[in-house]
Amino acid sequence: MQEIRCPNCGTVFQVDESGYAQIVQQVRDQEFEKELKRRENEIAQKQKSDLDLAKMKQEKEFSAEISKKESELADRDREIERLKAQLEMADTEKKLAVSEAVQEKDHELSERAGEISKLQSEIELQKKEGELKERNILEKHQGELKLREEEIERLKDFKARQSTKMVGESLEQHCLNQFNQIRMTAFPEAYFEKDNDARTGSKGDFIFRESKDGIEFISIMFEMKNEMDTTATKHRNEDFFKELDKDRNEKKCEYAVLVSLLEADNDYYNNGIVDVSYRYPKMYVIRPQFFIPLISLLRNAALNSLQYQRELQIVRNQQIDLRNFESEMQAFKEGFARNYDIASRKFKTAIDEIDKTIEHLQKTKDALLSSENQLRLANNKAEDLSIKRLTKNAPSVRAMFEQNRDEQP
Repeated sequence: MQEIRCPNCGTVFQVDESGYAQIVQQVRDQEFEKELKRRENEIAQKQKSDLDLAKMKQEKEFSAEISKKESELADRDREIERLKAQLEMADTEKKLAVSEAVQEKDHELSERAGEISKLQSEIELQKKEGELKERNILEKHQGELKLREEEIERLKDFKARQSTKMVGESLEQHCLNQFNQIRMTAFPEAYFEKDNDARTGSKGDFIFRESKDGIEFISIMFEMKNEMDTTATKHRNEDFFKELDKDRNEKKCEYAVLVSLLEADNDYYNNGIVDVSYRYPKMYVIRPQFFIPLISLLRNAALNSLQYQRELQIVRNQQIDLRNFESEMQAFKEGFARNYDIASRKFKTAIDEIDKTIEHLQKTKDALLSSENQLRLANNKAEDLSIKRLTKNAPSVRAMFEQNRDEQP
């Protein structure tokens, strides 16, 4: 059972559980409905208030946005007016610039027309000069070709009229004459003489050497070979390569050149300067007409490398100086070692002699110390000596000493 007190009169009622539950449920439903209506009213009021506030805020923002847009439109109108003015000004400047550009272009075209005319004149002049040079070169080559053909014919005729021995000698003389003709103009400081040194068992025909500032920058060993067309046994150029290379090495020459009229029908040797370095290093085979050109080519090439040879010579001199320094240093080391050995042996001998002297002095010292000990013992004995002790076993002598002592005043 549950008790319920009346809020007005204070009377207490007794109700069972089901009745109490119904009463509580009724009270709860009424309070809930009341609270619900109150909350609905509050929410409705709040929503209305919020809606009014939002509406006012939105109207304010909309008014501000309208003002901003109106200001932007005004600024845009002013900018449009300014751009229109700029466009009008730019159009005027553009027309003026176009006019100036057209005038400048007309001026450039006029100048270019003058330059083109000048260039055309220069081209015509260069063309005429080129044609003239071409004719001169052609005439020069034709003249050289004619001279070469005449030289070949002269050599053939000259060879046909010489004996087998004289042919070879005449080829040497021919090359010597060619060189001497230009020696003072082309090779004033060069050495070109017969190779007369046969100490090694063989020799070449000529040696060419040239130096500058004390540095030999080129050297060539020449061998001249020829034979009569009627000679029974025909030689080939390569038959002389080995001997020529041997002569080059023995005479310390850089290049070896075979000036040859052998194998006259061999196109390989007739077409110009033949490099046979694939057989022997720095060796060439030429016909007599290429004798001077080959010397010039090798000499000019060597002149280009002269600076490197100078630097190489400096390095070699430095190496020689270094070797001399090393030799001097080695000689100094050997001399110092020899003197040190002698001094060391003499010092050891002196030390040995000193040791012997020290040993002898030590023996003398020991002997002197022994003598001193003996003298000390003798002195001790002398100090211990007395008449009483001496006359201990000689009563008569002791009596004499006592009597003599008594008689003394």
